Amino acid sequence: MSEVLTPKNAEQVLDALKWAGAEEKALNVQGQGTKASLGRLAPCDHTLDLSALAGIEDYAPSELVLTAKAGTSLADIERALDEQDQELSFEPPDFGPLLGKAPDEGTVGGLIACNLAGSRRIKAGSARDHFLGFHGVSGRSEEFKSGGKVVKNVTGFDLSKLIAGSYGTLAVMTEITLKVLPKPEKIRTVLISWARDGIYDHGGVRSMTDALGSSHEVSGAAFIPAKVTEFSNVDYVKSIGGSVTAIRVEGPGPSVVHRTEELKKQLKIYGEVEELHTINSIAFWKEVRDVTFLAANQERAIWRLSVPPANGSKVALTILEGHPGEVIYDWGGGLIWLAVEEKDHASVARVRAAVGQVGGHATLFRGSAKLRSEIPVFQPQTEDMAEITRRIKEGFDPGGILNPGRMYEGI
Repeated sequence: MSEVLTPKNAEQVLDALKWAGAEEKALNVQGQGTKASLGRLAPCDHTLDLSALAGIEDYAPSELVLTAKAGTSLADIERALDEQDQELSFEPPDFGPLLGKAPDEGTVGGLIACNLAGSRRIKAGSARDHFLGFHGVSGRSEEFKSGGKVVKNVTGFDLSKLIAGSYGTLAVMTEITLKVLPKPEKIRTVLISWARDGIYDHGGVRSMTDALGSSHEVSGAAFIPAKVTEFSNVDYVKSIGGSVTAIRVEGPGPSVVHRTEELKKQLKIYGEVEELHTINSIAFWKEVRDVTFLAANQERAIWRLSVPPANGSKVALTILEGHPGEVIYDWGGGLIWLAVEEKDHASVARVRAAVGQVGGHATLFRGSAKLRSEIPVFQPQTEDMAEITRRIKEGFDPGGILNPGRMYEGI
């Protein structure tokens, strides 16, 4: 019978892994379980629940560094940062509702393990780029650490870059240190309205490309088709009745006002141009970040596609031509969220073919347990890359006790 192990500190995590290694028991490593459905379906003997490893251990606003235990909720971290008018600038997304869970329950360990980032990734980078260091326990039952509690720390091999995005398959993190930054003083969002029949119009992507190529330091560029804007809780966006391109500008007040006006002049060639101010901008970009537009229908599969931005609309049109589905473009067209029916294995053949033509990759982000057990969830690896992945796994977890098969079958 499956058992849940609930360590209260790093020492108990070490004990749990020693026991699992000795007994050859596979562990499903998780925090609050909000991302339990990400990755392949890989049943384990027991669950290692890290939710009790919670709390901010050190926060130095003047040094722009925060350290927390791996099971600390992101909501708690964001509240602490809010008090100092600071933030995690890579915009950690809350995918709870998209994955059929409650909001505001994700942990910092889960965030780093999945290397998630929001719309500002085009400017600020991913979670990995703000991950300064950690303490953890490998599958060999060895405690180790990487990085440190300062922004500039380059001693030794940067294992943080390897652990971020490893989905708990290499080590169990017990303590995490992140870089934080001041919040922008002002936020504006330039909106371009499109006709309802321009649902997947290539012009929507072209307008984002023009904005990103300008000198106006754009920090977010998204295109939301007409069928999706109606799910927005921002009144102006909801009432547009068509598709919308959204361009975000942030920073000191006078600079933002100037850059916004210049962008409006530049982009008016595409159509009617309006703007959202700070409060509505924050609400809108949270919807884009968390993909709440696609959360209501839990029966559909969700693909997360990463492609060259200029090819975004081409890829989506190729996949959806003659087939039902919805799409959202973020990162200037480089990130595509695609909702499709689960029949025909969630269009996996069309998705992989279209993405492969432009050199991108596709991840099945949401799908039933049956679907996740039948198709590759992550982009299939080349033979050489698969061998490298196997060697890394063997180096950290030779007994295969940590989330085995979560990312790739047999690894």
